[in-house]
Amino acid sequence: MNGPDHHLHEKHLKSSDFITDIVIGMSDGLTVPFALAAGLSGAVASSSIVTTAGIAEIVAGSIAMGLGGYLAGQTEQEHYESELKREYEEVERVPEREKEEIREVFEGYGLTPEAQEIVVEAISKDKDKWVDFMMRFELGLEKPNPNRARNSALTIGISYIVGGFVPLVPYFYVDDPKSGLLYSAEITLIALLVFGYFKSKVTDQNPWIGSLKVASIGAAAAAAAYFVATLFQ
Repeated sequence: MNGPDHHLHEKHLKSSDFITDIVIGMSDGLTVPFALAAGLSGAVASSSIVTTAGIAEIVAGSIAMGLGGYLAGQTEQEHYESELKREYEEVERVPEREKEEIREVFEGYGLTPEAQEIVVEAISKDKDKWVDFMMRFELGLEKPNPNRARNSALTIGISYIVGGFVPLVPYFYVDDPKSGLLYSAEITLIALLVFGYFKSKVTDQNPWIGSLKVASIGAAAAAAAYFVATLFQ
């Protein structure tokens, strides 16, 4: 039976994964289309070109980012299953060595040799629990959520789309791309400041420093793209 601590731990892990995926998708979604729109604003004469290119980039970027998240989740699952298979084989093939590794773990916690033997015998009676113990304490691996790859792909992709449309919105309402860039910069920098603040808040960092850091990265990328496009125009 799973106790309340197990459920709290699982909830914490899932929440952490979800927040991480949102941060990945949103940060790139706000920054990359903003930089693209800024670069195009210095090189084209119509806002419609900026919006068309921006939407195309958001579609391509969200698919690419989502696919990256899916592959990362799949790799994590495959790595866990590979290590799990290896641990079962080692428990069968070299049980005494595996027992010695259990002793080493509890020796690190200060247990006496006598206490270590009691724990080792108790754990090694159940092969599944024995392997689970080795996965957690020897390898530091938690069993991943089987839906992790799919959930990660969707969360990252949707976050990218949401973030990506923020810098494009002004271009739908003005014809001059340079005017659109001014409004886009204001809206996007505010969004980056807010996003950076809450991102730092949930990761226990200084929210004000994190807010300024995220905004400065986005502004630098957009400024570089704009000046390069202007230079080569």
